[in-house]
Amino acid sequence: MSQDDIEGRAARAGKPWVKLAIVVVVLIGVVVLANALGLFDMFKGGTLKDKVERMDALFRGLGAWAPVVFVLIWIAACVVMLPGLPIAIAGGLVFGAVWGTVWSTVGANLGACLAFLIGRYAARDMVSGWVEKNKALKKIDEGVRQQGWRMLMITRLVPVFPFNIQNYVYGLTNISFATYALVSVVCMVPGTIAFNFAAGSAREVILSGGQPDAVKKTMMYLAIAAVFFVLLSLIPGWVKKRYAGAVDITK
Repeated sequence: MSQDDIEGRAARAGKPWVKLAIVVVVLIGVVVLANALGLFDMFKGGTLKDKVERMDALFRGLGAWAPVVFVLIWIAACVVMLPGLPIAIAGGLVFGAVWGTVWSTVGANLGACLAFLIGRYAARDMVSGWVEKNKALKKIDEGVRQQGWRMLMITRLVPVFPFNIQNYVYGLTNISFATYALVSVVCMVPGTIAFNFAAGSAREVILSGGQPDAVKKTMMYLAIAAVFFVLLSLIPGWVKKRYAGAVDITK
């Protein structure tokens, strides 16, 4: 994607208010759906245990649809660029460490893939406009041209660019959808495990009442979470050393 391509697509972009209106409508829809599901009621009053129990009861009440709803929440959050960390933590609190990791992995990656496709096909001009106005985002395309899939790996493992914006911008590059999906899921798993196992350990503490089996499970979950948090803390240094000749994404 050349500089002329970016400028040309940005120039052809539609009226800004139309795009803003679409975003507002989507956000309103998300809020209305969340209210209808009772998501806001979960956080009204009571102790932390009360809130977790409400959230747990809400999703249990959905039965087999609970994972589907959770995954859809993840997808919506990626598309409208809402923070994913609270959702990942909620997954660990509701589904436990293991299944929270599974459903967060599914939801986050489906959402990332949908945003990629939107950026590539449905909102290409709009995303081109973002890139044109932001020199840092231009480094993503430059990095893909020089490093290929390694650029995606670097930006997934080192949080230099916001996750949700990355998803759209990669749609403008020449990276294939299959490569994008595969590299994304592999590189996002360590962080997903860390946060979901930490939240899963909190679930055991909050809901178990100190039962011996729950305490053992809590310690195991915390140990696993700690290992992955340490791994995540070491990754930036490894990436900098291993790819010293890569595009400088820190400036």
